[in-house]
Amino acid sequence: MGAGGSAWKRAQEARQYERELREQLRAAQWEVRNWEAASEGERQVAAKLQVLTRRGWRLLLDRRWPGTRAANVDMLLVGPGGVFVIDVKNWRHAPGTAGGHLTAGGRTHDGEIGKLLRMTRTAENAVTGLNLSPVAVQPLMVFAGRSVNAALGTVRLLGEREVTPALVAERTRLRPADVRAVADHLERAFPAYESTAVPSRPAPARAPAPDAPDDVLFDAEGIRNAALEAARSAPIEQWMTFLHPEQLALVRRNWSGPARVSGPAGTGKTVVALHRAAYLAARTPGRILYVTYANNLPRVQGTFLRTMAPAVADRVDFSSLHAWAGQFLRDRGIASRLDPGKTENAFSWAWKSHGRGTILETLDPVPGYWQEEIDYVIKGRGITTFEEYASLRRWRRRTNLRRPHREAVWALYEGYERNRIGTGVHDFNDILALALDEALAHPGATPYTSVVADEVQDLTFVGVRLLHALVGDADNGLLLVGDGQQAVYPGGFRLSDAGIDVRGRGQVLRTNYRNAKEILDAALAVVADDSFDDIDGTPTAGRRDVDLAYGDGRVTRFTAPTRAEHDAALLAALRELGPVAWPDTAVLCRTGTERERYRRLLTRAGIPAITLEQYDGRPVPGVKLGSYHRAKGLEFKHVHLPDHDAPAAAGQGDGTDDGVARERRELHRSQLFVAMTRARDTLWLGTVSRPQGG
Repeated sequence: MGAGGSAWKRAQEARQYERELREQLRAAQWEVRNWEAASEGERQVAAKLQVLTRRGWRLLLDRRWPGTRAANVDMLLVGPGGVFVIDVKNWRHAPGTAGGHLTAGGRTHDGEIGKLLRMTRTAENAVTGLNLSPVAVQPLMVFAGRSVNAALGTVRLLGEREVTPALVAERTRLRPADVRAVADHLERAFPAYESTAVPSRPAPARAPAPDAPDDVLFDAEGIRNAALEAARSAPIEQWMTFLHPEQLALVRRNWSGPARVSGPAGTGKTVVALHRAAYLAARTPGRILYVTYANNLPRVQGTFLRTMAPAVADRVDFSSLHAWAGQFLRDRGIASRLDPGKTENAFSWAWKSHGRGTILETLDPVPGYWQEEIDYVIKGRGITTFEEYASLRRWRRRTNLRRPHREAVWALYEGYERNRIGTGVHDFNDILALALDEALAHPGATPYTSVVADEVQDLTFVGVRLLHALVGDADNGLLLVGDGQQAVYPGGFRLSDAGIDVRGRGQVLRTNYRNAKEILDAALAVVADDSFDDIDGTPTAGRRDVDLAYGDGRVTRFTAPTRAEHDAALLAALRELGPVAWPDTAVLCRTGTERERYRRLLTRAGIPAITLEQYDGRPVPGVKLGSYHRAKGLEFKHVHLPDHDAPAAAGQGDGTDDGVARERRELHRSQLFVAMTRARDTLWLGTVSRPQGG
């Protein structure tokens, strides 16, 4: 093909596409011309939308509004992009938005917005039986003869010219069979007035009347560009549209105070949390705070919410708890100085003077365990006196500390605090404690009407109290989502100790939607003998009954005598998957140091990789690489766990007391369980039988 030939070919294809669209529009105009029940504006808009029926959409016109005497819904449109409840306006004056109000001709028309929202609620209720999430039902106000592109809350305002390109550009939510089922259901739920239906399969085009003007508001190029953009987008995950009835009931439930959603791995707890945040954002005047412990998860979850519910995404704040608390203090003008390096030094000096050579070394000579005791038990629980600590039940800590041990720990803690304060810095626990004090001193002073806490089992006692202080016991105020079996940090607490009562407002999910049976069986085998105390204080067995809803999978176990052979097998497994599968593949490591080692290995092998700290939920052409901790809340089709059962990680062979060693092994198994259950289809487990250097 000569120079410019490719561009000429694309131009010819574009012209042909535009001619087809114009022919389809004229056919649609002819079909609705005799629709006497509608206004001229509705006929114009119907003609534009009728073009979409060639692209798999169903258009229902002038439907009765159930529950009213004579009111009607102008249009219901069902297609790949979801369900749209459409109200058509043909106003003399141009519409506008000012101060959050719909205006036209110097008057406000907020009543029209409220009416459309009530229609949308009716449609949401109608499709509940189909397990369709409320986020898939959207209100749309279309202005005949106008050019508009704006939004008021969840209501999108579009002009006659803009509506078709906007709908074509919607990401795919419904498959063709889903479109038919939903449209048929709505056709029955919203009966038609007589002589108002437009055929979903238009008749062949007829020539327009000789004096029919060309449609100046028809944007063929806009529709073409929107279609191309939609084609480039990956199909939206089905869980962003359809929910299990059990999940959907939780999303829509009216909670009369703090509530909790729990359940084993893979049961859709985060799915419920995200849909719940979107549901509340569409129905409450305040903002929604969505927090978790890990600092990488909020970026990913924010991306998911923007994808599935863009109309309300700007009303939900995603943040790690510590990042939010730090910003909260800055907004309130409260000084804080977070410096992890200096606090680490403060503890090191305290260990030299109050830990080394003491009774603590007889239990565990490694100072890390005792630093955890201060972080997660003393400061994490908000303990301020020794007598409180002396009688404290140390949840999820297996080592038996008698009074002399606790006295030694307290001396270490006081030495650390003196060093820290003398340096003029705060640690992460201090940030939460300062934020809690401020929230308690000024209740109701935040913009949040609801708080959703995901992976709540990894938060500290002080952190949970802080979230509770933001909304108190208000209806639909606090939702705690998580599972004690998936805790990846030491320490723990009970909700009742924090003054949070969820009795009668708790739900345990039982169906696993993520993991293939082979994968889940392998993961449960790891923790089968480890009972755990959930945050409601209930002792729970390690192996729990779970209903499976996912298909077949594969677990591959590879053992090599050397690290080099082990790593070669890992690379071979990744190459066998190939570049097409890499974006939904993860290599998860026990520690951050190991993660960096495998990052270098993949780079040398020419396999692109992105760390979970960099990942924000959008598709990227490479393998995801991260630690077990950073994989919380995520899932992948293919997961690889190199050197997953190294003795050092399991607390073996380090000379520690049985209690400390047992605790370390249980925590490692819990972390390994979390990493294994990130896998949907395949799980690769690598072992080095005789670890080598490197």
